[in-house]
Amino acid sequence: MPIDPEVAVGADLGKTEFAWTSTDVLLYHLAVGAGGHPTEPYELKYVLEDRLQVLPTFGVVAPNFRMFEPPAVTFPGIDIDLSKVLHGTQSITVHTRLPTAGRATARSRIADVWDKTKAAVIVQESEVVDPAGTPLWTTTTGIFARGEGGFGGSRGPALRLPPPEGRPDVVMEVPTLPQQALLYRLCGDRNPLHADPEFAEKAGFDRPILHGLCTYGMVCKAIVDSMLDGDVTAVGSFAARFSGVVYPGETLRVRIWRTEKGYQAVTTSINRNDEVVLDETMLTVR
Repeated sequence: MPIDPEVAVGADLGKTEFAWTSTDVLLYHLAVGAGGHPTEPYELKYVLEDRLQVLPTFGVVAPNFRMFEPPAVTFPGIDIDLSKVLHGTQSITVHTRLPTAGRATARSRIADVWDKTKAAVIVQESEVVDPAGTPLWTTTTGIFARGEGGFGGSRGPALRLPPPEGRPDVVMEVPTLPQQALLYRLCGDRNPLHADPEFAEKAGFDRPILHGLCTYGMVCKAIVDSMLDGDVTAVGSFAARFSGVVYPGETLRVRIWRTEKGYQAVTTSINRNDEVVLDETMLTVR
């Protein structure tokens, strides 16, 4: 079915009631690389429940943490083959410190659909509140669907975050594990693109790729640890654009610049001549 923006844009995707425990948070932290230095105090805050803090990017995956089936890209006015879909952009704005365990409700909608001629971009927004109705966090997700453009819709905004200037303030090397995607898929994203070689080949890749949201979480953690002294409560928002793929086992190079509002970063793959994999990355502070 072709995309019908008149039906899709503004469509209410309903609400999702969900809960999480400290075990879920611990698993997520391990899946995005926590524990690499298991005796360091800053790492123990991610992996020991008696001092546990929650990396803000956990909020992006929390509503779907119990999902055990591959996701379907089927919404009002939209029906797309999963093999054509890549994560385009992601942001989260944190309204309060994320609790280590709790219950919440997410209400989602299709905020926009953009026609990029050779592809489509589907923008989904979710507002998350606790049982008392207090806002916890807000997420915006951009889904890039290859070959699904040309339906006559708006191209969307052309504004992009300007690239940082000058030398970075900090450069970090962040390794990924060969089994990183197999670990991260336990956080709710069972897309076979990240585990099944045959499915990955069908999607145009020579082997399974790492989840974009895994890279997203790893980079957020790198900025928090290096620039905020490991204080997750200092994060106001975190946004990024997925501009390339990461293969499990590669090492990421994260270049970080201080800005007036927080920190900007560009992430590349050391293994592929510093090919950019995550850019327009911005972490704002409270």
